[in-house]
Order: sequence, then C-alpha cells, then structure tokens
Amino acid sequence: MHQLDEVVNFSLVFITQVVVMEKYQASMQQAAQFSAALSASSQQQPDGQGVAQYKHVAAIGGGHGLGRLLSSLSYLGPKLTGIVTTTDNGGSTGRLRQSENCIAWGDLRNCINQLVPEPSIGSMLFEYRYPGEGEFAGHNLGNLMLLALDQLCVRPVDAIKLISNMLKVTSHIFPMAEQPADLMAICREGKNYHGEVVVDQMQSFPDKLALSPAVNATAEAVQALKKAELIILGPGSFLTSIMPPLLLPEIQQALISRKTTVVFIANLVPEQSPADQLTLNQQLKWCEQQVGAPFIDHVILPHGAAALDDYQEHYFDLAEETLKHRHDREKLAAAIETMLRLQVNAIEK
Repeated sequence: MHQLDEVVNFSLVFITQVVVMEKYQASMQQAAQFSAALSASSQQQPDGQGVAQYKHVAAIGGGHGLGRLLSSLSYLGPKLTGIVTTTDNGGSTGRLRQSENCIAWGDLRNCINQLVPEPSIGSMLFEYRYPGEGEFAGHNLGNLMLLALDQLCVRPVDAIKLISNMLKVTSHIFPMAEQPADLMAICREGKNYHGEVVVDQMQSFPDKLALSPAVNATAEAVQALKKAELIILGPGSFLTSIMPPLLLPEIQQALISRKTTVVFIANLVPEQSPADQLTLNQQLKWCEQQVGAPFIDHVILPHGAAALDDYQEHYFDLAEETLKHRHDREKLAAAIETMLRLQVNAIEK
C-alpha cells in the first residue's frame, strides 16, 4: 500500500490548493442550477409548513439512495444531518477495508459529494476513480483521501469534517459507527452470512440481522437523532443500506424514545435481493421488530405501489424521466414538502 500512500499524500496537498481556486462551473452548471432552484423553493414555503420549518432534520441510510435524498434537501444546509451506513464490503471500499481494517468510506464519500453546493475542481477530484488494471484500478480518490485523513486524525468524524469544510459542505455527515463492523444475517437453519455482498446474494430472507463485531454508534449521530424534528429513512437497499444503522442499540433507543415524525421513502422498483421476498408492509413490520417497537409514521411511495396496512401512505410521481428506478431529486423534495404540509393541515383541522 506504500504507492497508494504516496498518491494519497500528494492528492491531499493538491486538493487543498485547488479548492480555493475559482469554481469549476462549465461542466456542472446543471447541478448548480438545481441547488439554486431548491434553495429558492425552500424560501417560498409558508411559515409553519414544509421542511424549512425544522431546525434539525436527520436522514438515515446508505448507498446512492441517501445521497440523492441529501442532495434534494441540501438547501437546509447545517439543519440537515446524514447518518451513513458503514458496513459495505464491496468494490474499492471493500478492498480498503480488507487491507486497512477501516470503516466503509464509499457511501460517506458519495453523500459528501452530493452535498457540494457548487461543483469545483476539488469535488471532481474527490469523485475521481482510477481506470486501468493496476494497483489503483477501481479505487476512488475520495475514499483514499478519507482513509488517509482518518489515519492522521483522531476520529473518522474529524476526517469527514475536514473534507466537508474543504468542499464547503455545510450539512453534517456522520458514520453510523467509527469502528469497522460487518453486516451479518442470521437464518433459522442456524447458518450465518457475513458481509453485505453475501447478504445481498442470499436465496432466502434472514431471520434477523446483526453487526459483527458489536460496535457503538457515533455519539454525534445519536445526538442528531435526539434533536431531530424530522427523521427520514431511505430510499435504498433495505437489508444492506437502511437496516445496518438501525441495529445499533443507541440508535434504536433514540428512535423508540423520539417525539418526532419518522418518514420512510420506498424504492421505485423491486430489489434484486432477499428483501424482494417481502412486501413493503412486511419489510416495515420486520424493521420495527428488529428495532424493538413501532416507530415509522409516514411512507412515501410511487404511484401504483401496493397499499399499506398500518402506516400513513403518500403516493407521488418520484421517478426520473430517463432512469425510472432512480428518484428524481426535485420530485423527491416536492413530495416531502407536500406530505408535511398535508400533515400540518390535518393537525390544524
């Protein structure tokens, strides 16, 4: 890994210099316009309604789903907190975890980059992935930078904060835990499956999930949940993105004892995983069983999704025009705003 270390150290010096340069706008103008549009729409929300009324909003998940959600709510700035799954063991992240015994950095990196207010050379480098077939092939430069900073800092949270400041991200990103852990599926026949990659390939739905080894939740993440006036779960892979943070006792207790609204955002298409063997209603019930008590209030679903039994349903057009499996950022933001306004109106009546 000495060659990787040399590249990382050089990259850290270089990116520190380039992030103070003029913003790189030409190739990313559309993303900047989207951020401005969201900010403008938030300012138009009437007092006492919509997401903008909240001082603390927390989102839990991983993968690309959480990144898209955070991007859709990026206008909240420091009022928004993302609590990110750190059990991934595939791709560049998995290779780093195996060689360096670190937490999974890939989803954290993606969430940070989704929150960059104005794309820059620094953010482009942060997402750069090495091509070819050599030692660096497939590695993401942002993952290497976070790993290097983690090794230089006292805590992973410090590494994330430093990168966020460099990229001018004002929202808060916390790993679900600061110690390495793997997802473990426990089946009724007594066989255990270790690692997200293996869990996603299981032929049957597990009896329960656990973390191996047992780790503590990041203290700042727990505090964010306790202060949150709105908590959002998903979208994303049910077993491997949404569930891992919910297996931590401190997060479970924060959710059970909460006095705030919890919203679950459903996926748009069936998963290619054991989760598809359960209906969404069954998934939500199973999730609450794992946490230890009912805690989900509202569910945002795409038009045409099956009705739910015990949750307040809200149906919307959520898909992108070209990629129907992916949530459109603007549609997702509008759906959350509409749901909250309907909730306020119902209370007032």
